[in-house]
Amino acid sequence: DVAEYILSITPSMSRKANALDNACIESFFSYLKTEMEQDLRRTKSVEEATQLIHDYIRYYNHQRIQGVLRYQTPTQYAKAS
Repeated sequence: DVAEYILSITPSMSRKANALDNACIESFFSYLKTEMEQDLRRTKSVEEATQLIHDYIRYYNHQRIQGVLRYQTPTQYAKAS
């Protein structure tokens, strides 16, 4: 099933002996899996799951406020930098 496949993905692209190399994307995937699990389980196709993930990425970058970014969205933080 599509959702089980997506939720079972364990991304890790860190270089050997560099645990923080990929912390940003690991954090993103953790949020994606946690916040989208129910929606992904209801998908019936890869296309539907792909659209949900694209929508989540737009939400994450343009609407989701993050404390570590001084309570701004990633887009707002990048523009202010």
